[in-house]
Formats: sequence, C-alpha cells, structure tokens
Amino acid sequence: MMEIYGDKISRLISFSLLYLLSMQPMMARGGLDYREALTKSFLYFEAQRSGHLPYNQRVMWRGHSGLTDGLEQGVDLVGGYYDAGDHVKFGLPMAFTITMLSWSILEYGAEVKNMGEYGHALEAIKWGTDYFIKAHTQPNELWVQVGDGDADHYCWQRPEDMTTSRHAYKIDTENPGSEVAAETAAAMAAASIVFKQSDPHYSHLLLHHAQQLFDFGDKWRGKYDKSVRAVKSYYPSVSGYGDELLWAALWLHWATGSDRYVEYLVENADEFGGTGWAVSEFSWDIKYAGVQVLASKLLMEGGNLTKNQTRKLEEFKSKAEHYLCSCLGKNKDDNNVRRTPAGLLFVRQWNNLQYVVGATFLLTAFSDYLSRSNQQLRCPTGNVPGEELFSFAKLQADYILGSNPEGLSYLVGFGPKFPKQVHHRAASTVAFKEDKGFIGCIQGFDVWYIRRKENPNVLTGAIVGGPNANDAFDDRRGNYMQTEACTYNTAPMVGVFAKLHHLEQKKEEQHHLKQQEQLFEGLQGQRSWM
Repeated sequence: MMEIYGDKISRLISFSLLYLLSMQPMMARGGLDYREALTKSFLYFEAQRSGHLPYNQRVMWRGHSGLTDGLEQGVDLVGGYYDAGDHVKFGLPMAFTITMLSWSILEYGAEVKNMGEYGHALEAIKWGTDYFIKAHTQPNELWVQVGDGDADHYCWQRPEDMTTSRHAYKIDTENPGSEVAAETAAAMAAASIVFKQSDPHYSHLLLHHAQQLFDFGDKWRGKYDKSVRAVKSYYPSVSGYGDELLWAALWLHWATGSDRYVEYLVENADEFGGTGWAVSEFSWDIKYAGVQVLASKLLMEGGNLTKNQTRKLEEFKSKAEHYLCSCLGKNKDDNNVRRTPAGLLFVRQWNNLQYVVGATFLLTAFSDYLSRSNQQLRCPTGNVPGEELFSFAKLQADYILGSNPEGLSYLVGFGPKFPKQVHHRAASTVAFKEDKGFIGCIQGFDVWYIRRKENPNVLTGAIVGGPNANDAFDDRRGNYMQTEACTYNTAPMVGVFAKLHHLEQKKEEQHHLKQQEQLFEGLQGQRSWM
C-alpha cells in the first residue's frame, strides 16, 4: 500500500516540476535574448548624441558636446548624432539612420511597445528630427555637415574636449544637394507617420519640412558632394540622387496618401534607375533596393492604382525580387551576394555589416508583405515562401549576435564575448565625468588610441564593421574597417530584433500552453486516489 501511495506522490511531484519548468522564460533555457539586444540598441543612440544631453540620459559616461555648433555661421546647429567613432555630423548618413529607425517602428512598433521600449524609440528618432528642423533654415536651404573630417581624423579627443573645426556646410539653390535634401525629406516624412498619433502637431511640422525639402531637392538637382567638397572623402554619393528622390517620394506618399507622389515615382522610374538598377546592396548611399521593396509593398497592398501605375510598380517589384533572390543565393549565373564560409552575407571588407543589416531588414519586411498578400518570392531557381526569407534573415541576425565561428557578438555589450577595442574616441578614452583634465589631439593618440587594453567605456548597442570574408575578426582599435561602429548599422536591426523577440515569445507561450495541457491531463489521471 505504501509503495502505491509513494508512486502516486512521486508522479504528483513530477507534474509539479513540469509546471515549474513551464513557467521558466525561454532565455533561461538557452537561446539568444532578442529583448536584450533591442534594449541595448537604443542605448547606442544615446551614446552618439551631440549637443546638450537631457536629464534622462542613460549613458552616463557621455557629457555635453558641440554646444557652439553653427555659431560661426549664425545658426543653431546644436544636437543631432555623430555618425560613428568621430565627431563630424554628416547629414546624409544621419538622415538614413532616422529613416531606418522610423521604418523599423512603422513595421514593428507594436512589438517594440510590448517590450516597453517604445518611448526610447521615439526619443531616438526625435533626437534626429529635432536637429533636422534646426538645420532646415529656409525652404531651399539645409545645413548638411558640421565639422571637418580631415581635421577630426588627425585628432583623438573626447567629444567634450573638441578643439577641431566645427565649420558648418549647407546646400541651397546655388549649391544644390539633391541626395541629402531628399534623404532628409524621407527621414522627416517617415518620422511624421511615427508621431501621427502620439504628437499630431509635431507630425504635421515634420511633414511640412519633408515636403519643402523634397521640392527643393527635386527642383534644384545636383550631387551634394560637388557642392560640399568636404564630404567627398567620407560620404560621397556614388549612386547619384535618383534613388533618394524616388525614396523620398515613396515615403511622402505613405505619409500623405497623395497620388502626386505615386505619379512622380512612375514618371521618373526609368530616368532615375528605379526600374533599371538590379543591385545587390542596400546602404546609406545606394537606396535602390529599399525603393524597390517599398514600391513592392505599395503594389502588394493593392489600393486605388491605375493600370500604368500597377505596370510600373511591377517593374519595381521585379528588381526587388532580384535583390532578395541575390541575398538568398537563388539568382542564376552567380549573380548573388557572396557569403563567408559560415554563411554571412559579404559585400565588401569595410564595415561589411552595414550591408548585412540592410539586407536582414528588407528580407524580414518583405517576408511579412508576402505573408499578408499570400504571395511567394519569384526567383530564377523557383518560388520561395516568405518563411524562407525570414529564416535566412534570422540566420544573419543570429550570426551578428554570436552564432558564428568566433563565438563573438558584433553587437557590443551583448553576450559573454564582444569587441572590447571599438574604434570610438569617446568609448576608448577616460570618461569626462571621471577625469575632466583636458585631452589634446596628440595626447589622445599617445595615451589612449595606442593602448592595447579594452576601452574604459562600453559602447553598448553598437554594431561594429564585423568579420572579414573568412569569418575572422581582429579586435584592435586601429583596425577601423572591422571595429568601428555606425548609427546606420544598428538602426535597421531595431525592427528585426523586435520581431524575433515577438516570435520567440509566441513560441514560448505555445510551449507553455502545451505543458499546461500535459499537466492538466496528468492531474486528471490522478483523481482516482485524491
């Protein structure tokens, strides 16, 4: 009798343990914590802030900087973001960063909100758009750079100690710059959609600036690196301005619903290369793949389109499919993106992860567009379901977070092993709040840059340039091709991390329900003796 009773007690204990295990969060049982990745991503944008830092600044090793920006030209240009490890404020990559942050929130805002990070997302976007409002001083005038790249690169100082030139550069009707005008218009239009519900007045203000900037960039066409020679060695426009104008038109259509911008897209599709360029990269410079994916979204959502508009959007979609198929390795004649032996997309050795994150976001977003429209991706080797696009995007994201031969997370501060010598002036130098002693240009190089020790400050949330074509990574401060991080590396991953966490959460809930059912069935079987 005691043996039977003991057996029943043992089984009851087993069911109780099963219940306790079912209550464990997934990350406690192994796997990548995408919630942590997202949370840390927003910290990186705080570390990149220029200007007077707010009271709720969480990255405490940073201080106020660039407080006289624009003073020489009689304009207030305080604020905005440093793009990477130096202290120049470059307008084109900054605007692209804000566009991609906004797109991430527009696609996956509900997921970000459920993770409690929506407020930080809005703050990150607004820090950029507030600066763009300041920089757009006249309808046909936009300040597009603060600081001198050459002088800055000869100096290794904390932003709080800056002694390099803070000369500001602008575009206007006599010195046009269609790329940066249009990209800033795209950023403000995208952000206006984000703020439409929470702050209608601010949303309207952003849209007003976006429309003016688009008209300015379109009416006075010209390459911005011809007008602003100082940017030529750092962020030159290789693709020209056609992609940015098409990109801005699509964002303005999304923001306004006006058919004017669809017509602009259709009328200029061929001339600007939107339906002609079959590309294999997406970046701050080359927007064609983003244009083609956004145009595909417009087509796949249906709506009130004319036959001509539908036909032209189909051409955009065809080029989008070429890009996505090239990432998946499903184009013929070797017309695909290269991969490292471990499967990471590889475009070029200098900051390769910028191309990986762009592809990862576009694959993720397009997989959702396919699912919602009940379609598949058309590749030369055969049709591909949306789930396969997302599975590949997840592989790229997981590689970045540490599932790679080096066992290294390229998202700084994430996981047990990550880059410790990030090429970043502020992170690699003693924090201003700890030591207010002035650090000069040469002193910074002699004392801090050449150190072989890890940085005193962790640049949490930054995504560095990443490994080489053979999956190898050399964590040295001087190896800037691999160890420098940029704002536009992290921005596209915000949406991807949010979606990945949401799906893991759903999977965990299903797992929990299944275990609850097993527990209930087991307890039902014990009624005979209770």
